[in-house]
Amino acid sequence: MEVNDIHFWCYTAGLVLGAAMFMVDIAGVRVLYTGDYSREEDRHLRAAETPEFSPDICIIESTYGVQLHMPRQIREKLFTDVIHSTLMQGGRVLIPAFALGRAQELLLILEEYWSNHPELANFPIYYASPLARKCMAVYQAYINSMNERIRNQFASSDPFNFKHISSLNSIEDFTDNKPCVVMASPGSLQSGLSRQLFNKWCSDKKNACVIPGYVVEGTLAKTIINEPKEVTLQNGLSAPLNMQVHYIS
Repeated sequence: MEVNDIHFWCYTAGLVLGAAMFMVDIAGVRVLYTGDYSREEDRHLRAAETPEFSPDICIIESTYGVQLHMPRQIREKLFTDVIHSTLMQGGRVLIPAFALGRAQELLLILEEYWSNHPELANFPIYYASPLARKCMAVYQAYINSMNERIRNQFASSDPFNFKHISSLNSIEDFTDNKPCVVMASPGSLQSGLSRQLFNKWCSDKKNACVIPGYVVEGTLAKTIINEPKEVTLQNGLSAPLNMQVHYIS
């Protein structure tokens, strides 16, 4: 696109569905501007595109700018191993997650893992986020923007029509009577359903909390990564933190 002699290009950024990087050319100077991006293809998204020409200036989100992550396969195995072992010992798994992006990726990983492990068939998985449910409709509408794996799968069945995962509207709809996995927002554990379930489950050593992404300083999610002996509940009282806490970004 060209506006008043300024040229714009956009490229897939690979972080979440629709995320874009922008190249802007002003008087022959090229600036690449992007938020978070990922050069690694995941379960459903393409990797960030490489622009066909080099920019003179890059302006880039720096959240993970100087961090090296373990390979994806190792992180996925850690994630599924923790969940599997927790369920087998009679525990519950809480995954506090943000509604857009990581939630959809993690749900695809869990769906695939359950399909490959029939011994887990009796352990339910729930995702509890009204916003994630709304996002799902967008994901189903823009299959053509995802990677080849998802596009090929969509030709025969909708990959976001889960067989092993149910949506949960509120804690009132939840019967907490056996081991299960619940992905709930917000990812910070500051409030909402993720906090309510954390309050219920944090004192039982059979349970686990898997924190799957970036956490902000000053939030409960950040606090429990350091595994304090006690946590403060929403009613102001203290409770022992006995549940396992795993940070698997």
